[in-house]
Amino acid sequence: MFHHPIRTATTLALLSCLAIPAAAQTFDPATMTPEQRNAFGAEVRAYLMENPEVIMEAVSQLEANQARQQAVADEQLVADNADALFRDGFSYVGGNPDGDITVVEFSDYRCGFCRKAFDEVEELIEGDGNIRFVLKELPILGEASLTSSRFAIATMIESGPEAYKSVHDALMTLEGEPSEPVLRRLSDTLGLDADTILARMSDDEVNRRIAETRQLAQSMQVNGTPTFVFGNQMLRGYVPLDAMRQIVDEIRDEG
Repeated sequence: MFHHPIRTATTLALLSCLAIPAAAQTFDPATMTPEQRNAFGAEVRAYLMENPEVIMEAVSQLEANQARQQAVADEQLVADNADALFRDGFSYVGGNPDGDITVVEFSDYRCGFCRKAFDEVEELIEGDGNIRFVLKELPILGEASLTSSRFAIATMIESGPEAYKSVHDALMTLEGEPSEPVLRRLSDTLGLDADTILARMSDDEVNRRIAETRQLAQSMQVNGTPTFVFGNQMLRGYVPLDAMRQIVDEIRDEG
């Protein structure tokens, strides 16, 4: 088992306080003699050996405290970036545009966990019927990711949101590299103008949208994909369908 050195040190420090009477906690360790320090260490070790469950209890409490602190910090990040997050004016908006909950996904077409989540997110949105869904193009996994996003965004600009969604879905399940011949075949299959879309992939507007989304991700401390925002909650990484449904239910109950 891998042991995190900082967590272990922190836990031992906490447990050291638990292992001595409250009245003794006011002492200054700097005043202890080497003999006293050795004796104290021996007492703490003996306590932990006799009560190993205390270590797990302390670790669990520490992790719970850290999770609460992260949730509070994430809520503030969402509030501080709400306009760019929910209403940037260029990201795809699907589901129910008037839904009572907005779900945002930062996604990369080459991300394995984004692909794993794809069908489940679709099922969540379609099955619920009252979720506003915002897709953020965040190509962070190399040139193929960037090419795919450029093609999808150029499609949005040239042919609108319905065409974009068709391209997005196809790219999310595409096997192999998004080479020009592949993108041309994809365009033809969907009835799109390949020449026009391919020509727009390097437009300033495409560059602007990618740059703004990357800046938003940086501001919100989004370091990987998929990252979701459910209402005012951030969820980093893949989330199973049942868990997403539970989160939606909890948000509605709180509302």
